[in-house]
Amino acid sequence: MLTTFGFITPMTAGIVLVIALVIFGPGKLPELGKSLGKGIKEFKSASEGEERKEDKEIKTEKID
Repeated sequence: MLTTFGFITPMTAGIVLVIALVIFGPGKLPELGKSLGKGIKEFKSASEGEERKEDKEIKTEKID
């Protein structure tokens, strides 16, 4: 039995990888992965930053 992660099965992931390889070529895939990783990292840091601002506002409200 294959393990599924949501709707993505290993077979589906393999097909998507092959299609990406055909479209972008083997030279562009590392660049795409790197830029995707940077985007995810920036998104996480931005959403964590907003949470921290909200925490600071709550703390200052309690002090006043």
